[in-house]
Amino acid sequence: MLKSICMALMLAMLTACGGGTQKQEKKMIFKEANIEDVRESAPKLIGKEWMLITAGNDSLFNTMTASWGGLGHLWNKNVAFIFVRPQRYTFEFTEREDTFTISFFTEEYRKALNICGSKSGRNTNKVEEAGLTPYALPDGSMAFEQARMVMVCKKLYADFLDPKAFVDTAAVSKWYPTNDFHKMYVGEIIKVYRK
Repeated sequence: MLKSICMALMLAMLTACGGGTQKQEKKMIFKEANIEDVRESAPKLIGKEWMLITAGNDSLFNTMTASWGGLGHLWNKNVAFIFVRPQRYTFEFTEREDTFTISFFTEEYRKALNICGSKSGRNTNKVEEAGLTPYALPDGSMAFEQARMVMVCKKLYADFLDPKAFVDTAAVSKWYPTNDFHKMYVGEIIKVYRK
């Protein structure tokens, strides 16, 4: 009887250790990269490729597809700037959180990104529908297992585009006929992860 109890306890301990190992393996999906290693290729990604902007944590987050934005150097920091319209569900999260991520994918995920850009997370689980797997990064920011590169950005600046500040006024009538101006977020790139 004692031998059976000891065996059961040992099996339970091994199972618990195995579960810990699996969690550890999940954290190793991405490897931290140096921003200098991606500086030249990264600006070509925005506009040419779509990206997912994600904010929140593993209990509640939202993501949206974007093709407008940029990467650069501002205030002696490596930065990303993104644009989010106030009617997007992701806006609530980019407003509330101190960080956001931008995730880049290979071409095979174009359909998934199309779903994330055409459906709202308010009334559908678009992440599940797109076949993406949420992934919590070490700092708690959210990304996706299928991403090939993720940048974690800490918000530095946020403000709505000002219609009076447009020099090219044609852009206002073309892109903002209902005056739903984007809010621009500038975030310091604090981590870069690659596969």
